[in-house]
Amino acid sequence: MSLHIGDIAPDFQQDSTEGSLSFHKWKGNSWAVLFSHPKNFTPVCTTELGEASRLKPEFDKRNVKVLGLSVDKLEDHDRWSKDIHETQGTALNFPLLADEDKKVSKLYDMIHPNANDTMTVRSVFIVDPNNKIRLILTYPASTGRNFLEILRVIDSLQLTDNHKVATPVNWKDGDDVIIVPSLQDKAEIDRLFPKGYKTVKPYLRITPQPNKK
Repeated sequence: MSLHIGDIAPDFQQDSTEGSLSFHKWKGNSWAVLFSHPKNFTPVCTTELGEASRLKPEFDKRNVKVLGLSVDKLEDHDRWSKDIHETQGTALNFPLLADEDKKVSKLYDMIHPNANDTMTVRSVFIVDPNNKIRLILTYPASTGRNFLEILRVIDSLQLTDNHKVATPVNWKDGDDVIIVPSLQDKAEIDRLFPKGYKTVKPYLRITPQPNKK
């Protein structure tokens, strides 16, 4: 099954390092990042899980729950967790799905046969509080993810959900933003953006980030 941005993230129940987990119920009204790993006891995956664990306070601050997935056995996850703590200096602090039967991997199209017909690629799904998929990323097994980029996208999504703006290239939290082109009423623009704005082109209007003092 091919999933797209805007689709409802499929629900599932699967074993994890924190017990049997029902995705929608576990997620509740939070955002979620679901990301897959090709295999346990591999170097890149070990560094990624360590980094995601280190960044948990940043995810918590944004009301985001983190959920990892690997196609290995649950007992292998438990042994691997000790390696992660030893080598990365941070204990695993979020659930890791044991998708040995590949139920979730197939549901989310995480196995790409032309890359590897048994292991998952590095998939990332950002899911909002309404269970809607808001971002899909796919990395090859040889390339570790940039979790600061994942946080940056969450910042952008949460900002643009609440204000009539879009975020420009290389934007990060606190930078100027763009007023959406669909907003044309000057009185409404002045009301929504009291800090003012600069018109570069009629379709390109720059304003300070509205939720920052």
